[in-house]
Amino acid sequence: MKNTLSLKDAQKIILLSQGIYKESKIGTAKEITYKAIEAINYIQIDSISVVERAHHHSIWNRAENYTPAHLDQLIEDKRIFEYWSHAASYLPMIDYRYSLPRKNSIARGDIHWFKKDKKSMSLVLDRIKIDGPLQARDFKDTRKTKTGWWDWKPAKKALEQLFMEGDLMVVKRQGFQKVYDLTERVLPSDIDISTPSEEEYFQHLIINYLNANAIGTPEQITYLLKGLRTSVQKHCLQMCEDGLLITVTVDNQSYFALPTVNNLLKKKLSRTKVKILSPFDNLLIQRKRTKTLFNYDYQIECYVPAIKRKIGYFSLPLLWGRKFAGRMDAKIDRKLGILNVLHLHLETEKPDEFIIDLKKSLDKFLSFNNGTSINVVKITHNNLHLPEAKVKEFTSKLIA
Repeated sequence: MKNTLSLKDAQKIILLSQGIYKESKIGTAKEITYKAIEAINYIQIDSISVVERAHHHSIWNRAENYTPAHLDQLIEDKRIFEYWSHAASYLPMIDYRYSLPRKNSIARGDIHWFKKDKKSMSLVLDRIKIDGPLQARDFKDTRKTKTGWWDWKPAKKALEQLFMEGDLMVVKRQGFQKVYDLTERVLPSDIDISTPSEEEYFQHLIINYLNANAIGTPEQITYLLKGLRTSVQKHCLQMCEDGLLITVTVDNQSYFALPTVNNLLKKKLSRTKVKILSPFDNLLIQRKRTKTLFNYDYQIECYVPAIKRKIGYFSLPLLWGRKFAGRMDAKIDRKLGILNVLHLHLETEKPDEFIIDLKKSLDKFLSFNNGTSINVVKITHNNLHLPEAKVKEFTSKLIA
């Protein structure tokens, strides 16, 4: 058993675990979509739509021929459900029971976003029982004053609280707005709704994380999961004693892994494919981990004041083989069908080779966003402006 991994090998097994280059063609498109979600445990949902939304984007990178309709079909078939992972996400329905500990703790008083308004919650729940699935817009806002867009009306807060406690589930989305229904009317009839024991819950959390990410620390396994790190550390150590886990060292940092992790080293990894990733892709959502293991310091700048942005509003990470080779701020003009590359920032010592491989992926990304042409506005390399002739050369190759 190889218990010390080079950084190169660590990157390889992480990418293989994430299925980032897998693009399986076995089975129907809907089944491939499901397997992609199941393999990495969840897909984060996000509302930003300058290009195709994050949940569709992240699945598309793992499931060839994916379209948003496939996700809708899986929801309708009750094979995935919406709840909270480290953020709002789609999760496999077979993992439903492992959402219950969080739901139960919120029902007991833990605060997710809002304090309970029992009266509003009761009124909302009673109406859905009678009228069936409803959205927040189906409830009138009786307040006389509002303080801003963030000041949700009481019914919307009640819906979200009931959703987080488990009384309601999201049956679908309309125009990206949640449609809620009673949990018992949404769940498949054969689903296991028993609350897992503490040991079951933590083993599930740990094993699922390591299946999807190859290696991890308690801090990474519990990313944005409040108050669980100490328990995860304890269970990881016990699982090592029981032979369920091993420890591996990468750059003098110890990680937990499954005993089968070394089998991944025997598999092949593409060296030339470029993946245009969503900022919310599971592979790099933990920025500190990404910097440590891939030497890629990524920041999404949509939350940064425009004057302070270095790359652009919504820069997309560019993965080339096992290395990150840059980032690309892009926006699709849906009326004109133009994919605008507002800023392509290259961070590789082989930009000429990279552009050739990027072109293949950019064409696929254009099609995925239902575009018909590409417009390149700006190209830089390692924070420096390229000679005008080189910019023209790269631009002509990308838009050809």
